[in-house]
Amino acid sequence: MTWKLFFSSTLLLARLGASASLTNQPTAHLAAGSAFNVRDFGAKGDNVTKDTTALQKALDACAHAGGGTVVVPAGVYLTGSLALSSNTTLRLESNANLTGSPDIADYPLVSVRWEGEFAQGHRALLSADHADHLAITGPGSVTGPPLGLSRLRNPRGPALIEITDAKDVLLEGFSTHYQRLWSIHPLFCQNLTARNLTVRSSEVNGDGMDVDSCSDVLIEHCDINSGDDAISLKSGRGQEAVRLARPTQNVVIRNCQLTSSLFAAIGIGSEMSGGIRNVRLENCTLTGHQNAIFFKSRDGRGGFIEDVTGENLSVKDSPSFVAINLLNKGIQASDPVLGDVEKWSTLRNISFKNIQVENINQLVAAANLPPEKPADGLTFANLTGTCRKGMALANIHNASLSAIKVTGFHGPLLTTQNVTGNGLGNPEPSPAGGTE
Repeated sequence: MTWKLFFSSTLLLARLGASASLTNQPTAHLAAGSAFNVRDFGAKGDNVTKDTTALQKALDACAHAGGGTVVVPAGVYLTGSLALSSNTTLRLESNANLTGSPDIADYPLVSVRWEGEFAQGHRALLSADHADHLAITGPGSVTGPPLGLSRLRNPRGPALIEITDAKDVLLEGFSTHYQRLWSIHPLFCQNLTARNLTVRSSEVNGDGMDVDSCSDVLIEHCDINSGDDAISLKSGRGQEAVRLARPTQNVVIRNCQLTSSLFAAIGIGSEMSGGIRNVRLENCTLTGHQNAIFFKSRDGRGGFIEDVTGENLSVKDSPSFVAINLLNKGIQASDPVLGDVEKWSTLRNISFKNIQVENINQLVAAANLPPEKPADGLTFANLTGTCRKGMALANIHNASLSAIKVTGFHGPLLTTQNVTGNGLGNPEPSPAGGTE
């Protein structure tokens, strides 16, 4: 019986003044179809036998049948890179684990986008290219290859899960374990849902999820504890990404627990030359080793970050709630955007409301913005809790501050330089980047 995976998506986007509000709730409906048990194709699941060939045979049989569900029963399946096709659900049953092979030859070289530019890299443990109507579901788990492979950079080592140019993607209910490289990397995807995932990674570059030039994305009820950014929104760097004009847009992140042991709970940039817009964060708990939410860029990026809203967030144990550095974060592009003004990124319509902070060093660190291109529209409303330092703002037009009711800070609540807007009071100005 022909199997198909149908996704329906409802997207409501309403602009409210300087902010964007959107609801993106893709849901998956699986029609009846064939099931392909990997054991029937010779997979052992004994954590000794390399099961790559058997697992790929099951995936290929599913594709040749027009689609279905590839079932991975309990066991530990040692495997190299696997390629998934359209109309496929890969279901990892309880106590099923896919574990990456330690042999680099098991991960063929392909073109990958890594840190914003295309280059040769080893194919991910789970890879899909132009595979529409695709699902990976739990409750099983995926464990990446050992550190010797994940630390490779020239060419890049294998990511854990990499899905490119796909429509209608569901990632649900499984857990991952990796280190020193991105765990989940959707690129050029449309209509993607990540739900009820538990992601664990460690060390630098150990991002949890990198949403890269994707549209209509919902991330909900996920628990991500990462070495690098827990969630990072990207769209390439330099002129190449500007020409492609593939922004990351229409993203909802809600009801998530996001923690980073090295960098940010949510990173926006620094590879953002293709643009990032219409992002909503709501009902999340955030902890970042450097920042809870970090907007980052540098000269040569160009691009834009616009219409980002956050509401009902709990931010704990972080050096800052929001940090913005558009001056010098990230690697310079091979073909940077030129021009005294054009080289800088545009930041506009950023809004955070109803935020609870606890044990925060600096409430807002937003003084590293280019005077050649000031941000336009930055709103903070109803911030409560404790912090040790206040807010430092520079080179921002149309700022709006209201109901900032934090306690425990030393020095002024607000310092500004070249900032206009509402609710600023009359603070004693200080140099950009400085607080007292």
